[in-house]
Amino acid sequence: MNAKLTLKLNQEVIEKAKKYALEKQLSLSRLIENYLNSLTNELKDEGDVKISPFVKSMKTGVKIPTDLDDKK
Repeated sequence: MNAKLTLKLNQEVIEKAKKYALEKQLSLSRLIENYLNSLTNELKDEGDVKISPFVKSMKTGVKIPTDLDDKK
């Protein structure tokens, strides 16, 4: 369920975030949502690798086939 959130931020930060989101072809809302998710998700067990917020922000939802041959 989506809900509206109003934030007060430094104008320069907003402009930089808009530019970054545009370059990554993300909406500003999606960028902020991804970042907040990365802050609030805890590792399920100690063996998990922690993924940086930047990498998580690039998530596309595209599934890679398990039989993909990357040597081709």
